[in-house]
Amino acid sequence: MKRILLICVAIVSMQTAFAQKESAFDTGEWFKFKMSYSNWLKAGNATLTVKETQLDNKDVFHVVGKGWTTGMIKWFFKVKDRYESYFDKKTIMPYKFIRNIDEGGHTKDIEIDFDQKNNKAHVNNKKHNTLKVFDTPPNIQDMVSTFYYLRNNLETKTLKVGDEVRVDMFFDEENYGFKLKYLGEEIIDTDFGEIESLKFRPYVMAGRVFKEEESLTLWVSKDKNKVPLRIKADLAVGSLRADLEAFKGLKHPFKIVVNN
Repeated sequence: MKRILLICVAIVSMQTAFAQKESAFDTGEWFKFKMSYSNWLKAGNATLTVKETQLDNKDVFHVVGKGWTTGMIKWFFKVKDRYESYFDKKTIMPYKFIRNIDEGGHTKDIEIDFDQKNNKAHVNNKKHNTLKVFDTPPNIQDMVSTFYYLRNNLETKTLKVGDEVRVDMFFDEENYGFKLKYLGEEIIDTDFGEIESLKFRPYVMAGRVFKEEESLTLWVSKDKNKVPLRIKADLAVGSLRADLEAFKGLKHPFKIVVNN
């Protein structure tokens, strides 16, 4: 699940100017991904859901991301992950991030409160009962909010093959930098039909979120929704792939070239 969310972040981080434009998403949007190993062994599922609520008297979007293993894999490596982000409905700046995971017995239970005014991240590690404060760059994003924050600022008309963009994000107890390379356009075959997509290659520039032997490729729909369609990680042995399996609540029309 961590890989899927991080790649979703990478999908849309292609524009750093903050021009006012129509939002790419709204309350009620929901994605479901099916994950497979080496394109045949079912590995699990992941979902992303957009809700709305109030946090400290502020109107916020509340996004919940879940991931879990299925089939044969869950019998020897069980995963049950939950990620939550509360971010401002207008600025998409995060106020709170929650990470509660169990990956093969490796567990974490972390809450992060962001002080955007003073550029601080207050990390509450509930598992180890510790409270720490970290400096962050201005306008820092969490792993989930970045996906939605940058979807609203993607300017596809100016993209050129080879273009690279960097994005800052805070995760657990560290600031991370992403570098994204645009690889061009591609029509891909999906469960919904053939869809025009934009293809990217993400690189992690700080920390060790991804292993060096992994080569990531991702495809996002070439429309106003910026829907993540496919994510592939080439591993030292085999590959891990996530494909969009179902969706609802899209704000804009979903363009399909050829229906299956």
